Amino acid sequence: MADRARVALITGGGSGIGRVVALRLQTAGYDIALLGRRASELEKTAALASPGGGRCLALPTDVTDETAVKAAFAKTIEAFGRLDVLFNNAGTFAQGVPLEDLPLDDWQRVVSVNLNGPFLCAREAIRIMKAQTPKGGRIINNGSISAHVPRPFSAPYTATKHAISGLTKSISLDGRAHNIACSQIDIGNAATEFTEKMASGILQANGETVVEPRFDVAHVADAVLYMANLPLEANVQFMTLMATTMPFIGRG
Repeated sequence: MADRARVALITGGGSGIGRVVALRLQTAGYDIALLGRRASELEKTAALASPGGGRCLALPTDVTDETAVKAAFAKTIEAFGRLDVLFNNAGTFAQGVPLEDLPLDDWQRVVSVNLNGPFLCAREAIRIMKAQTPKGGRIINNGSISAHVPRPFSAPYTATKHAISGLTKSISLDGRAHNIACSQIDIGNAATEFTEKMASGILQANGETVVEPRFDVAHVADAVLYMANLPLEANVQFMTLMATTMPFIGRG
C-alpha cells in the first residue's frame, strides 16, 4: 500500500457481496465510499468496519439516477480527495418467467440497475481518474457466470451481464491512455442471502430442480482485494470464481 490511504467506492454496499468486499478492503486500509439505496443497511456496513482500517462514508444513492450518482462521487472526492478503485457491484434480478410472459417494466428495471448503473458510475469514475494526481485508477465490474451461459428464465439478468462484459472490454481499451485499468469478476454461487434458494433447489436446463453447492463469500472479497491491489501496469481482465462442483461446466 502507498503512504496515502487508497480510496474505493463500492455500489450495493449495504448487503451481500458488496458489504463483504467493502469490509475486506476497509480492513486492508482503504477508505470506502458505500453506495446503495437503503441508508440503514449502509450504516450497518459502516458499523462493522475495523477500528484499525480505513474510513467509511455511507452515501444513500440510487445508481440508476444520474444526478444522484454525480452527487455521490462528488461527495467521495470531497471527503477523500481521490478515487483509486470502483467496484461496480449493485445488481438485481427479474421474476423467473418465460420471456413471452415477462413484463416490459421488469426488463427495464433490470437493465436500469445492472447496465445503466455501472455505466453511470464508470463514467464518473473515469472523469475523476483522468483528472487526479497521480492519474489513473481501476474499475472492477461484478459480472456473473451468466455472462457466459444463462440459467432458465433469466433473459434480463443474462442479457445485462453479457453487456457488462462488453462494457468491461470497452473501458479497458479506452482507459489505456489514462492509466485506467478495468476488469471483471464473474461469480458463481457465493453464499449470500441472494443465493439461499440454491440450498433448497433451483431450476436446471433439463427441467429438474437441483440443490447447488455454494462457497464462502469471503473468497470473493479476497479476490477483489487482490485485483484492487495490483499495480496499474497489471490487470486481471476476467476472473471466474465459482463453487467447484456447481453445474456450470457442462451446464445443460
